[in-house]
Amino acid sequence: MSTLDLLALDFVRNALIAGVVLAVLAGLLGPIVVGRGMAFSVHGTAELAFAGGAGALLVFGTDAIGWGALVGAVLVALLFGALGRAQRERDSVIGVLLSFGLGLGVLFQSLYTGRSANKFGLLVGQIVGVDVGDVLTLAVVGVAVLLVFAVVRRPLLFASLDPDMAAARGVPVRALSILFAVLLGVTVALGVQIVGALLVLCLLITPAAAAAQVTASPTLASVLAVVFAEVAVIGGIVASLDAGLPISPFVASIAFVIYLVCRGLGSLRTRRRVARTAVATAR
Repeated sequence: MSTLDLLALDFVRNALIAGVVLAVLAGLLGPIVVGRGMAFSVHGTAELAFAGGAGALLVFGTDAIGWGALVGAVLVALLFGALGRAQRERDSVIGVLLSFGLGLGVLFQSLYTGRSANKFGLLVGQIVGVDVGDVLTLAVVGVAVLLVFAVVRRPLLFASLDPDMAAARGVPVRALSILFAVLLGVTVALGVQIVGALLVLCLLITPAAAAAQVTASPTLASVLAVVFAEVAVIGGIVASLDAGLPISPFVASIAFVIYLVCRGLGSLRTRRRVARTAVATAR
């Protein structure tokens, strides 16, 4: 069966729609994640989403994986906010919860006696498991995340760039941090079923990191991150169909190539700026 024939299948169309929605969320939240230095927290959230999804798979079956991942991710986001009150505590709290989530997820998977593909899909993604119900859930939750993010984006950006000044101006920095952690947790949970718990990090971090290499504008960085994430997800899905392999390696590879190109462009731009400054100084 050719790639065009595969693209006509219902589950592939569902996966593409889900991937587009997920890429929008990841692209918009990613620059904030990078700006706040929260890449490690994405990994920790993914592990708890993995544990929640594995637990739901064990107890309720495949239909509950998405909801289990959502509960696990939101729970750990709230725990990050409750336990990581001091900046110096953040990494240790994330490390503790990450290892706990990974161990719990492995335990649940070991106890599950159903199809091994269901267990494997939690780690590396399984687009055949995305049905119409998953797409509708993703769309509804995605719209809710986008609406909340649109309301808090400006104060959140202010709090991310200069938390001390934001606090002095009356911005609820702690509340915004917890709210953003929840939004991030929801997005990570939605990504687990598409790209898997192991590589959801590449979709939230790599496009945003690539955008940061070529622009300092928060708005332009968000636009570019969304575009890069869309290219990685859609390209990864199409490439995985032809190869008959999981989607996550292709998404990660495409995102990495985009990052390398942007890093090269950023370095070139920096060298040109330095050269122009040197010429202007010499005059």
